[in-house]
Amino acid sequence: MATYVMLSTLTDEGAKTIKKNPRRILEVNQELEEMGVRVVAQYATLGPYDFVNIVEAPSHEVVARVSAEMASRGTVKLMTMVAIPIEEFIASLEQ
Repeated sequence: MATYVMLSTLTDEGAKTIKKNPRRILEVNQELEEMGVRVVAQYATLGPYDFVNIVEAPSHEVVARVSAEMASRGTVKLMTMVAIPIEEFIASLEQ
């Protein structure tokens, strides 16, 4: 499985949703699992992003589909990046 960093920012609607139901965050994590993405770690953050999620997925296509699905709901904006383990990155440079 590949690792990805998902940075998310709540829209006004998303902020209202988690204010009313903070456990919605965990429900969304379960929905991600059902779509093929496993949440490895999750942090609420201060600054330009509201959450940092480390996730694993079998392919870029699965993560792209999940990102599109989440964005289509209108409650969150996402930036998703591939995370390459540093040892793999170093090995690729040494080839």
